[in-house]
Amino acid sequence: MENPIPELITVADFCERYSIGKTSFYREVNAGRLKTRKFGTATRIARADAEAWADSLPFSEGEAA
Repeated sequence: MENPIPELITVADFCERYSIGKTSFYREVNAGRLKTRKFGTATRIARADAEAWADSLPFSEGEAA
């Protein structure tokens, strides 16, 4: 049985979808909280890894800032 190919998104798409900047993105990667894939110089994130990262974020109680 073949392994399914994960759906990959770009760093720019990830940052836009989750409303974070590239500095915050790379901070999460360097801290080991977000997995990335490299293809030459291109960095991609599996959609499943992006969703797992978002699910791991803490909930905020009270009013939004």
